[in-house]
Amino acid sequence: MAFSLGRAGARVAINYRNDEARARRTFEEFRDAGFQGVLLRGDAVDEHDVARMVDEIGESLGPVDILVPNATPDQPHRPIEEYDWAFYQQMLDFFVKSPFLLTRAVLAHMKEKRWGRIINLGSETFQLGTPDFTAYVAAKGGQNGFTRSLARELAPWNITVNMVSPGWIPTERHANDPQEEKDAYRDALPTGRFGRAEEVGDTVAFLASDAASYVSGQNICINGANTVA
Repeated sequence: MAFSLGRAGARVAINYRNDEARARRTFEEFRDAGFQGVLLRGDAVDEHDVARMVDEIGESLGPVDILVPNATPDQPHRPIEEYDWAFYQQMLDFFVKSPFLLTRAVLAHMKEKRWGRIINLGSETFQLGTPDFTAYVAAKGGQNGFTRSLARELAPWNITVNMVSPGWIPTERHANDPQEEKDAYRDALPTGRFGRAEEVGDTVAFLASDAASYVSGQNICINGANTVA
């Protein structure tokens, strides 16, 4: 997503919390590709850290016009009996609290400018109702509702709010997932292939552009027709 936005001409602030070495490698690749931006560390579910990050971005790049909340924790599949409320709360913190805090922190500038783009990251699991995944799916459902309501609330300021919901797109975080599960998912897709990360990024870049100025309140699934709205 950062690379797609960079190609479109945006100056991109890339945030990380834990893996500094990986974050720095990614940012070096981003800069080597000729894109402009900053790398900063912070906790997207902490109100004070969010405010600090937004201030630092403003000082280095200018106020935030395009917001793409994408913080996420581990997402184990478990039957409901094996979850506890603390785990549910963690899901809600990442997928409802974090987008809320980030949106609130950047909204004054967007309203003043009367232009803004907020693009939340959902998941096809909400449409599929994936079993043994209730905590994650419930939190993504809350994020979906947040997106829908916020889109109507902010429309008078020319601020669009959308959600991009990828299917299972293998990246490095899926390196240890069972190959037979990957194969079964891919073989069941109407397209017969996995999606690519850049296809998600390019959709985000489209929603951030003026070409999508009349698109708001939508949830775009990027999953090769695995779900149909």
